[in-house]
Amino acid sequence: MLALAWQPAASPAQQPASSQPVATLKIEAREVVLPVTVRDKKGALVNNLKISDFTLTEDKRPQVIKSFTRESNLPFRLGLLVDTSRSLSGAMENERKAAGKFVDQMLPAEPKAALGSGHDEAFLIHFDREVELLQDFTTSRDKLHHELEEMGPSRRAQEDSQGPETSGDDRSGGGPVRGGRGGTQLYDAIYLASDELMKPKDGRKALVVFSDGVDRGSKMDLNDAVDAADRAGVAVYAIYFKGEQERSGGGGNPGGSGRHGGLGWPGGGGGNPGGGGSGYPGGGGGRGGGQKEQGVDGKKILDKIATRTGGRCFEARKKDNLEEIYGQIAEELRGQYLLTYTPDLLDKEGGFHKIALQANQKDLTVVTREGYYAPETK
Repeated sequence: MLALAWQPAASPAQQPASSQPVATLKIEAREVVLPVTVRDKKGALVNNLKISDFTLTEDKRPQVIKSFTRESNLPFRLGLLVDTSRSLSGAMENERKAAGKFVDQMLPAEPKAALGSGHDEAFLIHFDREVELLQDFTTSRDKLHHELEEMGPSRRAQEDSQGPETSGDDRSGGGPVRGGRGGTQLYDAIYLASDELMKPKDGRKALVVFSDGVDRGSKMDLNDAVDAADRAGVAVYAIYFKGEQERSGGGGNPGGSGRHGGLGWPGGGGGNPGGGGSGYPGGGGGRGGGQKEQGVDGKKILDKIATRTGGRCFEARKKDNLEEIYGQIAEELRGQYLLTYTPDLLDKEGGFHKIALQANQKDLTVVTREGYYAPETK
């Protein structure tokens, strides 16, 4: 277990009140909850399906679906992860605006006090040479808008952009930095967001990651990041933007610096004391996670992460596409079904179990998590 020093954030705003009755989804300890998205052959969301329209297996064994509904009082727990490395600086203003509109779509305008914990909330992380929590879970649009507007490269990334070029060694003594000067700790950001923030929460959980998909210098590798998301029950929605190649010299992104302090993982290279991937194919060159920038297909990596966790990968071919993509993600999250079932076999060891959900109607596309880790019991 790694002890991580998250920057304390302001207390979340009070949860929203609702005058409208909502259907209650009661979840027992052994039940598995799957967010499910269904689209027809034209790509439109399908919202009139029922339990009998699906076949579910776990580890190739047929399972009985207990409930399948689009109405639930389970709140949304959302995380915005934004790559602020220099290669994406040209799209940062569009990213701020698109992410801000997404916040407005997903969070209530005026959250008010109410009983219970059924409120939607979100947090904001940015990552480059460091992973920084800019805003902890909150129901406040205003707090998230403020941090998005102030968001920029970390102080360490700004220092790198002004100093002499290095190749291989971290000038501050933190270990080797893969891919030359600078770094983009994509895997660490997903791991930390999932394990530290999302895992203790209930509800419908999703991360939206804006990045070029190339990791440079993370402690964790691709398997660790995906496993952490699986253990936390988090779907990852990735927005791939190719960006520009890192250049030597010259300033970084406009905007703020790392005001909140990093999470203690600057640079990279060190061995991973934990983890143990699930054999998921893809990047990382072993423990240490950092990849060589040359020849890495960032889009393919983001697509793997999204597919494994039951999310979706989008490509922003130009920065003006970002607002439309965030809108599609909001539509998909709001249009999801929630499926619950109780596995036929009890696993007390915390193993990984493969899920296959298929629609009986062949022209429908079903998206959900590829599997889950059973909770360990003592």
